[in-house]
Amino acid sequence: MINEERDKVERIKESAMRQIYVTFQKEGIHRYPAAGEDPKLQDVSFLSFPHRHIFHFRVYIDVFHNDRDIEFIQFKRWLQGLYDNAILELNHKSCEMIADDLYIQIANKYPNRNVVIEVSEDNENGCKIQYNLTKPYQQLSI
Repeated sequence: MINEERDKVERIKESAMRQIYVTFQKEGIHRYPAAGEDPKLQDVSFLSFPHRHIFHFRVYIDVFHNDRDIEFIQFKRWLQGLYDNAILELNHKSCEMIADDLYIQIANKYPNRNVVIEVSEDNENGCKIQYNLTKPYQQLSI
């Protein structure tokens, strides 16, 4: 029985879903234009004006083995570079829009992987979106 249990543990370990994650932050200005026009948003109408946030990111991605399939620091630097090099912009977008834009870039560079992206304003309020593989990968573009 001990061998059977050991084999079971080994099978579970070998079939485990493996992901790494990185975190980073970026300063951005955004606004919610509809907040100044929609009566239902009157209590947050101030959001229609440009305002500054520090956007916090946590990005998870599948890896297929334990020996640096995707190296943390390189992945983090690449993600930050998407904003530093103006490939992606934060300004005037919701957290959900920012996550979707980022996912497209990740999916194009690292196809056929589940990805989870969290984006928050000032590490306080934000979104978490899980991009799960449910059909064959197709090249995406912004």
